[in-house]
Amino acid sequence: MYVRSVDAATSSTCRAERAVLPLDGSELWVVLDPALIPHREASDFLRSLHGASRSPHTIRAYAGRVALFLGWCEAEGVDWRTIGLPAMARFKHWLEAAPGRGGRRRSGSTVNAVLTAVCELLRFCAGSGLIEAAVAERLSEPRWLRFTPPGFDAGESGQFRAVRARAIKARSETPFPEALTPEQAEAVLARCRRPRERFLVVLLHDTGLRVGEALGLRRQDMHLLPDSRTLGCAVVGAHLHVRHRANPNGALAKSPFPRSVPASDAVLGAHADYQFERAEILGEDGCDMVLVNLYHPPLGAPMAYRSAKGFFDRLARECGFVVRPHMLRHTAATNWVRAGVDLDVVQKLLGHASLASTTVYLHARDDDKRRAVEAVAAGRRW
Repeated sequence: MYVRSVDAATSSTCRAERAVLPLDGSELWVVLDPALIPHREASDFLRSLHGASRSPHTIRAYAGRVALFLGWCEAEGVDWRTIGLPAMARFKHWLEAAPGRGGRRRSGSTVNAVLTAVCELLRFCAGSGLIEAAVAERLSEPRWLRFTPPGFDAGESGQFRAVRARAIKARSETPFPEALTPEQAEAVLARCRRPRERFLVVLLHDTGLRVGEALGLRRQDMHLLPDSRTLGCAVVGAHLHVRHRANPNGALAKSPFPRSVPASDAVLGAHADYQFERAEILGEDGCDMVLVNLYHPPLGAPMAYRSAKGFFDRLARECGFVVRPHMLRHTAATNWVRAGVDLDVVQKLLGHASLASTTVYLHARDDDKRRAVEAVAAGRRW
């Protein structure tokens, strides 16, 4: 195994890196100690996430957060294997006070994300017998859920209201998901130079797919005929299927449950243009993946996460505002909710396991609140 440096989260003593296995070229995330030797427990934890089919983005984020924690423990002389609540409180305070990426202070939600990753690491190590079980247990405490989120099953006698929650948690506000305005969406589309680029943007914008779900689409998933019964599919109208499976480019659908998503006329048109471009460049290629490399080698290979990231980074530079794939998913959900689509339908379209994940799109944004106040004020006579 050899390790190559990437733009990953690092600390002064430990760092997260992408490791490439020489046998098959597959990639794993590891945490390196100060001597640049893979940290055994942290790297095993990351492999367990890979084995549990967690998304590559999740594993990469966890790698950086775990490296941050281990680096802090190294610098502070804290034994992470026996860490207790006082030391975790100090670590939380350091996360809140020390500058993060770009010199900005971490938000409460970011601090909580780091603490969650640390607690999962310790639970994994406790479950594997690498540390004492009491270390993980004392970082959580029993709590009774007085109020439950929508869709929560409390049980016949409320027995599921008793849960164990993290003992240390930062205060955070639930921000409205970043969505593009109609003008911003038009600007993004205008900067798509080629058909494949336009197809990817339209696909994410109109279907709400996660980028991993889009990159993992196979040709057999694209049922774009008005009637797909001849294909053995009972879903009415043009649509596509999202399925959780291993893909050669590492793309992964987050939810293990398959779902179908209707395809708009814009998706159909962009897909037809892309297929024409693909045939012109590759001819009759045998790759079953929908999105493939057309503009750089290896031509015809499945499009990878890094290629998608580079494309959206370029869009952000040219547009002058932040453009990320997940923003297009948020935009689709926001548009559906504002069009009056029932929340349970939005939940199914997005593939959310819990309705609580979908209710975030009901939150009012600042411009929503301003329009409400101005609309009432405009009707006053004084």
